[in-house]
Amino acid sequence: METMDDYKKELDESLKKLDGEDVMEGKVEDEESAEENLAWAHVHELYKNREEIKVKVGGMVNGGLIAYIENIRGFIPASQISLDFVENLEEWLGKDLTVRIITCDSARKKLVLSAKTILKEKEEKEKERKRSSIEKGMVLEGKVETIQPYGAFIDLGDGVSGLLHVSQISEKRIKTPDEVLHVGDTVKVKVIKTEDRKISLSIRALQADEERAEAEEIYKLPESAPVTTSLGDLLKNIKL
Repeated sequence: METMDDYKKELDESLKKLDGEDVMEGKVEDEESAEENLAWAHVHELYKNREEIKVKVGGMVNGGLIAYIENIRGFIPASQISLDFVENLEEWLGKDLTVRIITCDSARKKLVLSAKTILKEKEEKEKERKRSSIEKGMVLEGKVETIQPYGAFIDLGDGVSGLLHVSQISEKRIKTPDEVLHVGDTVKVKVIKTEDRKISLSIRALQADEERAEAEEIYKLPESAPVTTSLGDLLKNIKL
């Protein structure tokens, strides 16, 4: 028969065991918390230095994708996946993306990532490279991008465009660009000015150059004319 002393002894042992389990659980929680704090500290450093990070898309939620950095769940909004509009998020599952952290809030456990910021910067660098390679006097080919009352913007490639002012479209006087040009037309233009990252173009100047070149070709004299007059022809007109 179990006595009161036996019961107390069993109860004490149970309490000791329970206390031991609580201590172990507390240690595990502390270790997990320490690891998480270290992870957030590293992520914050990546955010501060604007580092580019390669991640694999591991999930999809309403409005975006999920990827992990240092085991911390990051959210990539649909608007930050690509330069183009993303309609089907499922197409991105399992793909690798190079991203930058744009929101890092450890207190709220909020980590937001963006691939678009990196792509945009690369696009701008390419534009600047293209723009800086264009010099006054160059003859280029482009497409009419938009038409305004004061002129037309010509797409020169790589996202760079120049203004073709209405006064530079034709030697004939025109009131509006759409009298001569239409969106999508391919045109050859001459660069007449590059200033403050703006490019001014002209069809009129190019036409003038071509007409001048044709005129010079027509009236150009040979470097040495052949001698056809004989000595007899010279002497026959001399009277002694």
